[in-house]
Amino acid sequence: EATLNESVRALHQLDYPLHLIRGDEFVEEGKLMRHEVLRNTHKLTVLDSLPDVDAFIEAGKHVLFFSHQWSSFTAPDPSGIQYHAMCDAVKELANRNGWDESLKDVFIWVDYSSIPQVNPSTQNLAIRSLAAYASSATYFVIVAPETPHADLDDICDLGTYQRRMWCRAEQVCHSMRNGTEGMYLGIGKKAPLEPVKGDFFQESLHVFDGELTCCRLEHKGMGACDRQSLVIPLLGLYGELFRASYEMNKNDNADALASVNAFLYEIEKHQEEVFPRSFERVMWRKNKRVVDEVLLFGDLIDRMKARITSGIGFAIHDDKATISTKASDTFVRHGASD
Repeated sequence: EATLNESVRALHQLDYPLHLIRGDEFVEEGKLMRHEVLRNTHKLTVLDSLPDVDAFIEAGKHVLFFSHQWSSFTAPDPSGIQYHAMCDAVKELANRNGWDESLKDVFIWVDYSSIPQVNPSTQNLAIRSLAAYASSATYFVIVAPETPHADLDDICDLGTYQRRMWCRAEQVCHSMRNGTEGMYLGIGKKAPLEPVKGDFFQESLHVFDGELTCCRLEHKGMGACDRQSLVIPLLGLYGELFRASYEMNKNDNADALASVNAFLYEIEKHQEEVFPRSFERVMWRKNKRVVDEVLLFGDLIDRMKARITSGIGFAIHDDKATISTKASDTFVRHGASD
C-alpha cells in the first residue's frame, strides 16, 4: 500500500524541483553544461512545484524536454554533435511557432544540466520526479543524430537511442500523459524536425527491455539496478492512465478515451513484459558473480487496478497533507492526433 501511495504522490509532488536553462543561454554555452556548473553560475530557473510549472507555462513560457543517449560512459556528448542538434531544434521550433527569436521565453530540460550529477541522493530524488518533468513539458524532442560513441567502436543513432531504457522511459512518461502531439524527432544534419508518429510509443512502452549501463557493468560497486528506480514513477503513470480510462468510460468522453485506450490496450496485451514482476540481476559480491531474482512490480499493477475499480481511488491522507486525484484533477491530456 505504501508503494501505491508513493507512486500517486510522485505524480502530484516534485521530490526535486524542476531545473531549466533559458533558451538563449543554452545556445550561448556552446556545449552541454553540468548541472552544478549552471547552478553555481545562477543560470538555472527553478520551479518548486507542479502548480508553479503550470503557472510558468500559462504565463507564456515554453518548456522543451530533450531526450538523448549519452555518447560516452562519463560524459553526455563529447563530440558536441547532439548539442548542436538541440540548438537547431530550439531555433526551428521558435521559428515554426512564431516565438520571440531571442529564445528568452524558451526553457530547456536536458538530463546533464537539469539533474544533479555529483550528489547521489539529490540525483535519485530528481529521477523519482522524472515522470512529472517529462509530462509537464510542452514539447518533447528526441535528439538522435549519428554520433560516434567515445568509448565504444559504435555509432549512436535513432536505433541505439531507442534501445536505451532511460530513453524509452522518458518517452513513455511524456506520451502517457500527453499523447504524441508535441513530440518531435531531431536527427541533426540540418534536417527538419519530424513529428513523432502515433504508434511510435508501442516499442517505447517496453521500457524494461531496454539496455542499461549498470546491467552491462554487472552492477559492480552498485547497490541497485536502475530498473528499480523507475517502478514508482511508472506505476503512478499507469494508475493515472487506468483511472482516466475508467472515469471516461463512465462519462462517455469518446475522443480522449480512444487515445488513452490505445496505450492501455498495448499494455494489457504485453503486461508481463511492460511491467515485469521481477528480473534477474547480476552482481559481484566478494569477487563472485551472483545472479539474484529481484522483485520489480510484483502484483502492484493488479493492486492499482483493484484500488481504482473498487472506488478507493487515489486520495492519500496523512499528517502532512491530503492529496486527492478526482477525475477533474486528471493530468492526462490525450485526445490530440498526429
